[in-house]
Amino acid sequence: MNPSTPAIHVVDDDPDFRDALAWLFDSRGHQVQAWASGEDFLGAARAQADRWAPAVVLLDIRMEPLSGLATFEALNALACPWPVLFLTGHGDVGMAVAAVKKGAWDFLEKPFQDNELVDRVEAALQAVMSEETQLAQRLRQALASLSGREREVLDELLQGHYNKNIADHLGITPRTVEFHRANIFEKMGVHSAVELAHHMGRFQLR
Repeated sequence: MNPSTPAIHVVDDDPDFRDALAWLFDSRGHQVQAWASGEDFLGAARAQADRWAPAVVLLDIRMEPLSGLATFEALNALACPWPVLFLTGHGDVGMAVAAVKKGAWDFLEKPFQDNELVDRVEAALQAVMSEETQLAQRLRQALASLSGREREVLDELLQGHYNKNIADHLGITPRTVEFHRANIFEKMGVHSAVELAHHMGRFQLR
């Protein structure tokens, strides 16, 4: 799976419904990952925390043992940026509306037309890609604003070097390295060297 291409995560404990949705989006040329439970999906989501690849989530609201709503709340607790579309039965509409008010992207009431579902999901995918484009542009501008010394420190950071090693390599003090490191993080809008390296690789920044 190409990490730069948005994925569609289908989370549903009904194997027939889950497989049908996976086939539907796969047949439309999308990258799909299907999950049988909220726990399984959250495990995969936690593995991406702080380096979220673009994705959209289709989440069944009535699952066992972890409901769609509980899964959604856990996803929010991870600060996950993925748009979530709830799939709901007639008796769950009120819950789905409440979830949208709490930040879910949308909901569809079962049964629904395939084309309607695909249109809603593709709208969410377009929004994700727009955000990705804006983030890439902001990072390129931030990268261009770095001073020559900050670029040298950045190159050292991306090689995994510690402050003391960077100071030795560049002939400056560790305190000066810390100063430049803090400036780099602020300009690039990141909180760690790992997050910085992820953005650089993800958007092929040089």
